[in-house]
Amino acid sequence: MKACIIGAGSSGVAAAQVLQARGIDFDCFEKGSQVGGNWRYENDNGMSSAYRSLHINTSRRVMAFESLPMPADYPDYPDHFQMAAYFDEVVDRFNLRPRISFNTEVLKVEPADDAVGEWDVTVAGPDGRATDRYGAVMVANGHHWDARWPEPAFPGAEEFSGEQLHAHEYREPDVLPGKRVLVLGIGNSAVDIAVESSRIAAKTFVSTRRGAWVIPKYLNGKPIDEVANSLTGLAPIPVMRAAMQRSLKVAVGDPTDYGLPKPDHKLLEAHPTVSSEFLPRLGHGDITAKPNIEAFAGGRTVRFVDGTEEEIDLVVYCTGYKITFPFLGPEVLAAPDNRLPLFRRVVSVERPGLYFIGFIQPLGPIMPIAEAQSEWVADLISGGAVLPGPAEMREQIARQEERQAKRFVASKRHTVEVDFYPYLREIRRERKKAAARV
Repeated sequence: MKACIIGAGSSGVAAAQVLQARGIDFDCFEKGSQVGGNWRYENDNGMSSAYRSLHINTSRRVMAFESLPMPADYPDYPDHFQMAAYFDEVVDRFNLRPRISFNTEVLKVEPADDAVGEWDVTVAGPDGRATDRYGAVMVANGHHWDARWPEPAFPGAEEFSGEQLHAHEYREPDVLPGKRVLVLGIGNSAVDIAVESSRIAAKTFVSTRRGAWVIPKYLNGKPIDEVANSLTGLAPIPVMRAAMQRSLKVAVGDPTDYGLPKPDHKLLEAHPTVSSEFLPRLGHGDITAKPNIEAFAGGRTVRFVDGTEEEIDLVVYCTGYKITFPFLGPEVLAAPDNRLPLFRRVVSVERPGLYFIGFIQPLGPIMPIAEAQSEWVADLISGGAVLPGPAEMREQIARQEERQAKRFVASKRHTVEVDFYPYLREIRRERKKAAARV
């Protein structure tokens, strides 16, 4: 039977390319009119969070699909327009475009009543609604589109007389000039927006409840993720941490040198913030660091937990995203608090034939991982590999969650965090084990 791929963003394109190369029949459904997902600026599927100035924060050589490198004339860190053009090149090079049903939304994915492991998928497209049966479903709709706001909201937020928006809605800097801007968060989107604001806003503040390790994009003239590679990725985490800490100390110093709070976690225990501009803007006084918000104190006044107050015109919430699947009923699968218990972060134990591609947050790029996951799923679909029994998979998931709790900080953002090279090795080992079970 055919497989169904949901989404034609980076993970969906990876899945389509792998299945086509392996001779596995499939349908791919994309809500918008183009490929690229989150990297398609102003994507008409309504799900992209790309802003006009966005560039990737992992280098092109490490981020590219194994099946097709990015163009040699691309810079180390391409912008979203170049990334979208790269995805167009991938789908055209491998003749994937005819296999993608554009402007087609997946409305419902239900396990078939009369066949275990088969799925009824209902879509709505230019020709109306239709339901078809599939032998496997590969979910690749991404996890950076359903904005997460502070939970609960800060006291007084509803009465705040200034503007409030989530980073997901931020597109152009035209909302910033002349305003006193508060950016809440210290992840990659937060520092990008704060840097942009610092050039044209009247004043820019960054508020964070926990500190962060801010890593430059270059180290010794090389993209920082090219300094680490598959060989250095074999080193134990404490060794990698010590080496990187020494390099960062020389390159940028300590976050507290710039007025940021001391991180409440060790380096590499949380997703890194990658920016070569943020710390200098703090050092120049163009951005002011503040602790977490305590409350909106009336009018445009924002009070912070240290008792200080500032008049703010615009608050930009860079508070992350929820992992949601609008086409799956909660009785089929849900991810409360972004917890997604999957075998090797791909396979649903309780729902045979349901696979998830790209639902990880790696310390590195996601696209090579989506390729590797897709290759493993292709093995399973084609019958060239067999999963272990449900009990063994549940036991592995439990061990994975125990390791996760020890390895990364406890937050909704880090439930799907993985180490790039170790996870790639994990998938490759599992492919070998699965093939041996046939």
